[in-house]
Amino acid sequence: MTNNPTDDSRPWSVFLIFLRLGLTSFGGPIAHLGYFRAEFVTRRRWLSERSYADLVALCQFLPGPASSQVGIAVGLSRAGYSGALAAWAGFTLPSAIALILFALGISSYGDYVSQGALHGLKVVAVAVVAQAVWGMARNLCTDGLRVTIMAIATCVVWHCCK
Repeated sequence: MTNNPTDDSRPWSVFLIFLRLGLTSFGGPIAHLGYFRAEFVTRRRWLSERSYADLVALCQFLPGPASSQVGIAVGLSRAGYSGALAAWAGFTLPSAIALILFALGISSYGDYVSQGALHGLKVVAVAVVAQAVWGMARNLCTDGLRVTIMAIATCVVWHCCK
């Protein structure tokens, strides 16, 4: 991981960065990993492509959502244990609040929610995940062998999970 002296590594700064990501990241853990890559590899340069790929691979091996684990690891590396807690809280808080508000809203106004609106949200989520997968594939599948492995793995998953 690279340290840029212009980047603040205080827990509060880590919290605010992850809060912004938590407010704008949609689509689930795979999409979150794409947003994290854009933020921490491309924009802030806190990690190299290789370090990020290694971190994602390790976190996908562990049980639980890889995006949460990657976020906590980035927070830990930037600001220690309090940075890890700040990253988790900042990223999780917006979705927890939204979930509570949606549950309260649906329990009160569930009859007025359009099925078309829910379908539209699903379409947006698919597009976000597809964009994240495409971005990661472009950076991680850089030669013919890796592209072939990716294509074979995609076909196997597609065939086995029907």
